[in-house]
Amino acid sequence: MASNTLHSSRPDLISPEVLYELLRRLPVTEARFMEVCGTHTVTIFRSGIRQTILRETNVELISGPGCPVCVTAASEIDQVAQLALENKDIILTSYGDLFKVRGGRLSFAESREKGADVRLVISPLDNLNLARKLPNKKILFFSTGFETTQPGIAHTILMANEKGIKNFLVYVSHKLIIPVLKVLLDDSRLALDGFILPGHVSTIIGEEPYSFIADVYKKGAVIAGFEAEDVLYAVYHLLRMKIENKPRVINIYRGAVRRFGNKRAQEIINEVFDIDDAYWRGIGLIKNSGHRLRAKYRDFDASEYFGLERAKHDEHQFGHCRCGEVLLGLITPLECQYFGNACKPENPLGACMVSSEGSCSTYYRYGERK
Repeated sequence: MASNTLHSSRPDLISPEVLYELLRRLPVTEARFMEVCGTHTVTIFRSGIRQTILRETNVELISGPGCPVCVTAASEIDQVAQLALENKDIILTSYGDLFKVRGGRLSFAESREKGADVRLVISPLDNLNLARKLPNKKILFFSTGFETTQPGIAHTILMANEKGIKNFLVYVSHKLIIPVLKVLLDDSRLALDGFILPGHVSTIIGEEPYSFIADVYKKGAVIAGFEAEDVLYAVYHLLRMKIENKPRVINIYRGAVRRFGNKRAQEIINEVFDIDDAYWRGIGLIKNSGHRLRAKYRDFDASEYFGLERAKHDEHQFGHCRCGEVLLGLITPLECQYFGNACKPENPLGACMVSSEGSCSTYYRYGERK
């Protein structure tokens, strides 16, 4: 085990009120922590944490790029939406959050309005049911997501291979959490003091991959669940580590996250996918931060089958939408001139306002205004 990794359980009997009091008793210290996951951002707003304890302390919580829909490259959306529009043999499928996110020119919803066959799926396995029912169609699944959802699509591809389903194709737009954390830590503009780490991703990868945060960068990090108590306890641990100058990686989501994660899920992912460079919308190219299908499963690769290019640059031109800066934590949504004016959930300019886990959407839904 890395020397700076500490195992800890969340004290379930401690109420939010007691946690508030523990935080208030700590010495007053300015601190900037990033919650990487959009679900944590929702919890912070929904539970009133931002509106209460954070305004009574010098703690600043910054939203990060842990929304897979928000960081999906615009050029990838454009390519696939246009392909579905031009090729009537294709049924394009995706998860719901991605449906309304525009590329530079099109969203999947707009492609459907123009005549493409675009359908929402809840599970990757839904694609195999479609493929069996409609053997004369190509079922093209646009696969996004961090490590949390990757075992599911890997399992689906293995099943399709085993059962000889030939009309199922996958456009792989996966993202990996560790490379983007290093980008954030290397960005001197952020001056972060620590991270609240995503619980869902951590159930797959475990505690150990995060050890570099404390060992190399000398920052604290806490793997947390998604209740208000989890977030408050994470902030408490992060503040104590900063005050004591003893950075560690602490796991308070012990019921779900193990030291080395879910080995079976990792094996399935590694069986189907190779590590590849990936383009993150609004952030840029991050080395070794995505996936491509292994040669053994290239028959299911939509990019290969249709000759699609991998994203090389960002094409999300929405005037001066500042979604990329929001994703990096450089600004809050309130600092974007379009937030709440030209950009609202019913008329989103950028992906951060579309996804339910996007920072702009969360700020807007829970009443933060300029």
